[in-house]
Amino acid sequence: MKHNAKVLVAMHKPGAAAQDSFYVPVFVGSAGRDAEGFPPNTVRDDEGDNISRKNDCLCELTGLYWGWKNLRADYLGLVHYRRYFRGKGKEKFGKVLHGEKLDKLLEKYAVLLPKKRHYYIETIYSHYAHTFSGEHFDAAREIIAARCPEYLAAFDKTMKARSAYLFNMFIMRRDLADRYCEWLFPILDELENRIDQTGMTDFQRRFGGRVGERLFNVWLLHMLEISVLAKGDLAELPVIYTEKVHFFKKAAGFLGAKFFHKKYETSF
Repeated sequence: MKHNAKVLVAMHKPGAAAQDSFYVPVFVGSAGRDAEGFPPNTVRDDEGDNISRKNDCLCELTGLYWGWKNLRADYLGLVHYRRYFRGKGKEKFGKVLHGEKLDKLLEKYAVLLPKKRHYYIETIYSHYAHTFSGEHFDAAREIIAARCPEYLAAFDKTMKARSAYLFNMFIMRRDLADRYCEWLFPILDELENRIDQTGMTDFQRRFGGRVGERLFNVWLLHMLEISVLAKGDLAELPVIYTEKVHFFKKAAGFLGAKFFHKKYETSF
């Protein structure tokens, strides 16, 4: 590859990962756990400067933190063991984004993003409040107001929007990734301390990763507002799933949350 890019593949359980020089499988939440069954080139997120033990709240973002602190690269990214940017090919991992296409994209763009998810009948805030708890975003807004009030306009606009970049997926120039991580992790750290987790299930306790998904949109919008980035610097790419997705269950869960306020209790 012409560009020195490292894209973390977040893995929380044994399995296969796409193999290319720029993909770095990372065992997230690896603290105190055995890595048997993971690809041989997998790194652990409990080595070096790390927050691996926060994985129960931050999910794949403990992998991003590890890469931010411990990898040297001109571009840094994050995908998932079952969710990648789409490339070309016929076989499962042959369909994911690979080096030659990534090089061409990085020649033109500073940030690569998954295609936006559109909610249509929900705002970002209302969907989250129906499926989890609006308290999480209320607390996040208070933290942003105290730490970095210049982001409040972008936060409020994002909460009222009906579409967003989700999945904690991106590939971007290293200076931008550094800027994002320096902004994000202190907010999530304070959020984790503010939210009462008494009685939460393991699934509910993953709120930090979910809030982080939406906060990425806040950060990106603010970068556009202050002209650090222009729209022409961004490219949206389709996402490919390497495992079966239960789209019917996802749709039923979405409608159940909207109309009957039935909270999500599991991933789909």
